[in-house]
Amino acid sequence: MNRLVIITVGKTHSGKSTFANRLEEQLQHSVVIDQDNHAEFIHAYYRRLLPETGPNSFKYTITKTIVDYAVNEADCHLIICNSNRSRNGRLKLLDSFHNKGFTSILVDFDLPDQVLEERVATSSRSKNILRSASDFEEVLARQNAESNVTAPVEGEADHLFKIRDEDDVKSVIDSIIMISHRM
Repeated sequence: MNRLVIITVGKTHSGKSTFANRLEEQLQHSVVIDQDNHAEFIHAYYRRLLPETGPNSFKYTITKTIVDYAVNEADCHLIICNSNRSRNGRLKLLDSFHNKGFTSILVDFDLPDQVLEERVATSSRSKNILRSASDFEEVLARQNAESNVTAPVEGEADHLFKIRDEDDVKSVIDSIIMISHRM
C-alpha cells in the first residue's frame, strides 16, 4: 500500500487535533499520532520522569517510538498531529518519511491570532499536557514570541494545504481523500 503522511503545522488551539480526528474518521486505514495524547499519558502515569527543564525529551521519545512502530509494523496512513512549526525539524521529519516511500502532505493552520486568543480564553481543554506553562494563554504568548518558526512553503512536502478558518477544513479533508484514492 502506498501511504500518506499528513503533518499538521500550527499554534495551540488552531484546530490541529480536531482536524486530525475528523480526517482519521474519513481516511481509511489511517491513524492519528498526537503528542498531546502522549503528554496526557505521561502526566497520568509517569509524571516523575518528566524533565524539569529543557525540551520534553521523554514525550518526544514516546512519539518517536509510536511513529517508528507505525511506519515499520503497520500499514496505515499517518496523521502526525503536533505543532511542527520549526522548518528544520519539519524538513528532517519529512525527509525521514520520504526515505520510507511516503507521500507527504503538510496542513498549515494559519488562523488569525485574535481567533486563537478567543479560543484559548474560552477553552475547557485539560492543562495536564502542559509542563512548563501554567495555561494556554502562556503557550500562545510563547509561540507568538518564537523566532525560529517559518510557515511551510510549496516544495517542502508533496502537497501543501492552508487552513485559514473553519470553512477550509472540509475542502482540505476532501482533497486529501482524493489524493489517497489516486495512489
